[in-house]
Amino acid sequence: MTGRPGIDAPDHRGRTGLDQAGRGLDRNPDVVVRDVELTSHGWHVLRRTTFDYRRRDGHWDTQQRETYDRGDGAVVLPYDTGRGRVLLTRQFRYPAYVNDHPDGMLVEAAAGLLDADDPRAAVRRESAEELGVDLGSLTHVFDAYMSPGSVTERLHFFAAPYTSADRTGAGGGLEHEGEDIEVLELPFTEALAMIRDGRITDGKTIMLLQWAALDGPFASAAG
Repeated sequence: MTGRPGIDAPDHRGRTGLDQAGRGLDRNPDVVVRDVELTSHGWHVLRRTTFDYRRRDGHWDTQQRETYDRGDGAVVLPYDTGRGRVLLTRQFRYPAYVNDHPDGMLVEAAAGLLDADDPRAAVRRESAEELGVDLGSLTHVFDAYMSPGSVTERLHFFAAPYTSADRTGAGGGLEHEGEDIEVLELPFTEALAMIRDGRITDGKTIMLLQWAALDGPFASAAG
């Protein structure tokens, strides 16, 4: 009997048990998971979960939710306070392009999925690949769920100082992964202006830049 790929037989990435996520969760006594269905398993995983939920009035509802599981990620804002600059990227994002972005070319902080790395190792890896920079000491800013209504991803936010001497590579991303990334070194004041006029519309980047202005390395200058 042929197994079900991704469940009891390996899928194209060698994974099994993809329908097990969420089964047995008991941290919230008002939520009881009843069933988890695997509805798609491309590079990432889409599941449909049926659960009972106890409302605030005590009544139990049976609900279904679809969750998109792409793993967790990390993002970093490299900054140079001496020259008042930050390092960002620009790359094509089809999901934004198909949803009314003029050309799909988004200005973003360097980021990537953790894969097998811890968050700090991941941002160092992505900074080297995308920006060509060796980061200094990392500051953990916060963690956030970026689209909690449907996407499981938790994003780890970091910031790190850099100098011109730390830019040891060309950056640009990995061509074999389809990446074609432009490195942008911008005055911090211009980056903030780009949020105001709509040239920066990426959520994680807005969050890091505003943190840098309110509580981070440029707080005194912004005030």
